Amino acid sequence: MNRTSTRRAILLAAASGATAVAPWAAAVDQGDRQRNEDRGPGEYKDVGSVEDLMREHGVLRRILLVYQQTAGRLRNADSVDISALNRAAQLFRTFGEDYHEKMLEEAFIFPALRKLHGPASLYPDVLIAQHHRGREITDYILAVTAHPKLSSSRAAGLSQAFDGFALMYQNHAAREDTVVFPAWKQALGEREIDEIGDRFEDIEQQQFGKEGFETTVEQIGEIEKALGYADLGQFTATPPPTT
Repeated sequence: MNRTSTRRAILLAAASGATAVAPWAAAVDQGDRQRNEDRGPGEYKDVGSVEDLMREHGVLRRILLVYQQTAGRLRNADSVDISALNRAAQLFRTFGEDYHEKMLEEAFIFPALRKLHGPASLYPDVLIAQHHRGREITDYILAVTAHPKLSSSRAAGLSQAFDGFALMYQNHAAREDTVVFPAWKQALGEREIDEIGDRFEDIEQQQFGKEGFETTVEQIGEIEKALGYADLGQFTATPPPTT
């Protein structure tokens, strides 16, 4: 029986109240682990649904850092590659807002959270409101950076938009990583987590191709390079003052 047939058997057994679900689920989990162990260095390995969500947050955080770092440069009237900022906003729109937020969080995670009792159930409304505000700001960033040059007034407005957007989403993503995603995972059975992980992977491949995540990481890397942020060493903190 192949992987898809096995998962279908699990769901049918669950729907009919069969008692053989646990052994099948254990077999699937063991199969997933074995497949990863059999794959060599550099070969694609399965990731869990929560790991998938959090690594996607990593890409979005890198865009937020681009915004934060560029905000200060705009306030200082430094030269900035405007087209790279436009690409960053396009990436946040396609990968963050259209895919990660709408297709995963709003379709799968937030509806499940509303059924829970506890702090996590209170988050969906404010998180969705922040999604909507973020899309408004992304519209603004895309419009402003569509021009090859920025006037001083536009540079000031863009800097302010970057600061507000980054502050909101840094808090937003941190709460999701530490409260929302763990509560969602805890509320689901291992079988459901495994099945949703496959759904997430299918959606990602439909939107971005088989190597969608890797391609997205390359895109943010090119944006960082264009703006002068590629060298991680430049962000090493200075030593603290002597006491």
